[in-house]
Amino acid sequence: MINFGPAEKYGRRSVGAKDVLWLVGRVAACAVVCCQLAVTPAGWAGTQNSAAGRVDVTASTDAKGGPTSASVAAVDAKKVVSDPVLKVMKTELSRANTELAKTDQAPYYLSYTVYDQDYVVLVGAYGSLLTDAAARRRQADVTMRVGTHALDNTHGQSRASGVTSGALPLSEDQDAIGRVLWELTDREYKRAVPSLMNVRTNTAVRAEEEDKSPDFSKEASATHIGEAKVPVTLDRATWEGEIKRLSAIFRKYPDVYFGSVMLQVQNSNARMVNSEGSTVVTPSASTRLIMEAQTRADDGMELLRVETFQAPTAKGLPAESELSAKIEKMAADLKALRAAPVAEPYDGPALLSGRAAAVFFHEVLGHRLEGHRQRDEEEGQTFTKMVGQEVLPKFLSVSDDPTTKQIGDVKLSGSYDFDNEGTPAQRVDVIQNGVLKNFLMSRMPIKNFGVSNGHGRNQPGLMPTGRQGNLIVTSSQTIPEKEMRQKLIDEVKKQGKPYGLYFDDIQGGFTLTTRSLPQAFQVLPVIVYKVYVDGRPDELVRGVDIVGTPLAALTRIVATGDQEHVFNGICGAESGSVPVAAVAPAIIFSEMEVQKRAHAHERPPILPPPGFEDAAPSVAAQSVTPVAGAGARP
Repeated sequence: MINFGPAEKYGRRSVGAKDVLWLVGRVAACAVVCCQLAVTPAGWAGTQNSAAGRVDVTASTDAKGGPTSASVAAVDAKKVVSDPVLKVMKTELSRANTELAKTDQAPYYLSYTVYDQDYVVLVGAYGSLLTDAAARRRQADVTMRVGTHALDNTHGQSRASGVTSGALPLSEDQDAIGRVLWELTDREYKRAVPSLMNVRTNTAVRAEEEDKSPDFSKEASATHIGEAKVPVTLDRATWEGEIKRLSAIFRKYPDVYFGSVMLQVQNSNARMVNSEGSTVVTPSASTRLIMEAQTRADDGMELLRVETFQAPTAKGLPAESELSAKIEKMAADLKALRAAPVAEPYDGPALLSGRAAAVFFHEVLGHRLEGHRQRDEEEGQTFTKMVGQEVLPKFLSVSDDPTTKQIGDVKLSGSYDFDNEGTPAQRVDVIQNGVLKNFLMSRMPIKNFGVSNGHGRNQPGLMPTGRQGNLIVTSSQTIPEKEMRQKLIDEVKKQGKPYGLYFDDIQGGFTLTTRSLPQAFQVLPVIVYKVYVDGRPDELVRGVDIVGTPLAALTRIVATGDQEHVFNGICGAESGSVPVAAVAPAIIFSEMEVQKRAHAHERPPILPPPGFEDAAPSVAAQSVTPVAGAGARP
């Protein structure tokens, strides 16, 4: 499933919040879950200032008499002085540069990044709270490069030697903070220098590399001091009551074996200074609500439904009545899935809803367009030498645009203003009219692409790589979405098949990109229907995964809908877990292969849940007493 650490090289994954819960021991470890989410870079949708706030100190004056960039820089300088954490970061950076310059192996690049996170986690199940936690965290990354831009200590498989991390004091005691930064800098230098020696030795004895690009690009410095968000105080009592009431709805359904509602509220601030003169501060805020329900079929197959909502603050979440209706629908879906037959292997026409298509493009295409995968000789390099060639039907274009905050009324998870290397976020048109044009670049150059385009991303404690932000698929040849089902039936008839498949909802997916493993992908649907050509009603099926290889699958797109749909999730790869979004229309494939999903064979519960001993629905769950003082959320 989700992989962290070295195992991640075998797969990439985009997931919803339920996978994070699953990974860390489910509800019992929800505080850990939030910490895991909290260490992702600042960048949730709608929470940061525009990249236009970047200051170029050499810019021209304002002819209309407004503030010039120089005056804005002066304001930013005052903000730096007024921020004790940022002040000590700059002081220690200057001191380290001066002193280490006297050594035999002086660093040519040094940066400090400090992440502050304040978060609240509320988790409810069956009408009661399981977790009610709040915490603060401050972490520092010291990134150091020894050698030259052409060859340094991070070359090849030594990339991890470029960063050392540790916890910082939560107070604004500059002496205490400076002491920890000093210790981390010393530790990192003692890692980086031996690594450079190993890199030079390995380079001398190994065969010449195909891509001889430098290890680090030269970029212009940037100054950006984002305006701190006014902390929005969460009305804990009100939300505790709402989470109790929402989670209590699951008590009405004996076939829901696990149901929970989780609220995560996070306020963050990332400060970065480097030896090139950059100072970037990006405050952010995010709120996520995750509703999860599980059951088990008689044959032991576990079945899952998850709904996730996010907004800059809790006020932006859907009304309680809408969330209640979603829970009722989740429970109805699980009941139907328990009774649904297991799907058989299939190869034929398929219709992916917009959300399903978004995950498909993220996994099958997006990861293979990340810059570092074009250089690493352990990677499959599917598209490395296909720049200028047609890789999709001509009516499709693909961009990755972290500067887009919202599509319709949906906030995008993968939005940010500056990447984790201090480079302004940029829209990158990777595919135009079917033709491959570009890759998603960090400051690790590749052949013919020597600079960053603002996609260097990482989870704190790891080195940045080129990563997706908001992957957006557009089509110049659409048909009304309401006609897509009939278009699928027409394609099924043309091929003489008895039915096609419609993938309505999706929970995530993963892909393999290394040469040592098959260049394959797997997308994990939740709601799948057989669509018959003889007029029979659509039939719900379960236990099916979409599988295939990218070059074959991408050539089989025959039609797209006329509406954009969003999938928000968390994506794990070499540089850790980062928030992402994928946007796509519904898509019809002339051929899609599916396989049976592996599953356990544990029996459903032997005893009925309390209140259902006589197999009659309990009315108790329908009259849950609200928490005292709880009412409409503010």
